[in-house]
Amino acid sequence: MGRHVAGEAPDMDRLVADSIREIGSEIGAARVPGLRGVVLGGGYGRGEGGVAVLPDGQRRLYNDLDFYVVVADGSSAAEMEAVRRALEPIARRWSERLGIDVDFCPPKTPWRIRHDQERLMIQELLHGYFDVAGETGDALFKDVARREASALPWTEAVRLLVNRGAGLLLARASDDAQFAVRNVNKCVLGAGDALLIARGAYRWRAEERAAALGRPLYADAVAWKFRPRAEGVCDWEEARETWLAAAREVMETGRRTGAARRSLYQAARWIVRRRTIGELSSLGQGPVVRILRRMVGVVEARRPFPPSLERDWKIFN
Repeated sequence: MGRHVAGEAPDMDRLVADSIREIGSEIGAARVPGLRGVVLGGGYGRGEGGVAVLPDGQRRLYNDLDFYVVVADGSSAAEMEAVRRALEPIARRWSERLGIDVDFCPPKTPWRIRHDQERLMIQELLHGYFDVAGETGDALFKDVARREASALPWTEAVRLLVNRGAGLLLARASDDAQFAVRNVNKCVLGAGDALLIARGAYRWRAEERAAALGRPLYADAVAWKFRPRAEGVCDWEEARETWLAAAREVMETGRRTGAARRSLYQAARWIVRRRTIGELSSLGQGPVVRILRRMVGVVEARRPFPPSLERDWKIFN
């Protein structure tokens, strides 16, 4: 087991290690004002990166390199945009060199990270990252609470279903076969992960989640994530049924436990961000809950992704 990739692939693990070391050196040499630090998250940050095996037997990296960028508290929007622009040439150069997307996330302040500390994205980062440049993660995240995997909020299950449902709809409309296969696989994984979150049984490691869920299709999707190939683990229709079943269970859990209750605060969030009340039947529900309810109807009917729904997803993602 490597530090960055899943399974035995020492050459690919060295490639990631060498690449992020050089990327870190380039970031340091750029002397970006206001930049506190950069860490590698995602699959390669937590040792679960995928390695694709090509028909000729050669191997290549598969997932994106996801770098998280932290700037000083109090940074203005203009200062954060300057940091983003300074890192953009590095991302572009290394994307071309490695043949995968090298992404620097929009810069975040420590305050913003603390504000979002209940989010699955932040908690997964805290439980699996690699220091790249500037201050270490120990310093950058020292005031951010690390949660137990089983204590993730129900809304993160909803958010995950919304994101994977969007991917499912985009996959159906895409002419790119590999994009479709990849998003179908992510949909199966997301549906299983959402069930585990809603049940209070989530685990930080993918293989542990597969054991906890006990569903063969999910286990196959985890194996595909580690060693992707041209053919997927299932077709779009099976992924659709898997996602719908998970969405129904998660929403029922929210109703039963009261996690999906309405509030004036949630109504205000929607109105402020969307500048409209929207459907009165959904007023007071959390924005991602409203989006999931509508998305379920679209997926059930096999309709195309409505532009208005896609816009709402992007706003509240």
